[in-house]
Amino acid sequence: MRIIPEDPVLKSAMILAVDDEPANLSLVDRAFRREGFNEVVTFLNPAEALTAFADRTPDLVLLDLMMPGIDGYELLESFRRLTAPNDYLPILVLTADSTMNARLRALSLGANDVLLKPYDVAELLMRSWVLLDTRRRFRTALGG
Repeated sequence: MRIIPEDPVLKSAMILAVDDEPANLSLVDRAFRREGFNEVVTFLNPAEALTAFADRTPDLVLLDLMMPGIDGYELLESFRRLTAPNDYLPILVLTADSTMNARLRALSLGANDVLLKPYDVAELLMRSWVLLDTRRRFRTALGG
């Protein structure tokens, strides 16, 4: 059973997911591919994700906060610095840190939404769909 609407334009979106747990990335990859998304790019290494982001801006970022080395907060700041001021790039934080401080910090650094782990896959897909649709509407309003 499909969870999100059939929309070939939105399903052509590039989704970049960063998490230091392979099982989490596998879950994300399988869920989005099952829904018809073909451009799901996953990274265990935040530095590699940053390089890929600099090469090609994705349509949606799914980002873990608690990672060794470069953590999600640093990556979030870097993604925002690399995003054009007149662009809308949705970033959905996926974190096990349920503290209010973590959520507020992520939102203050430019996250558009926060979903706590363990999350429901259907909710992840629907929140992602809303963010992707908002990006499309933003770009359409700008004539792009």
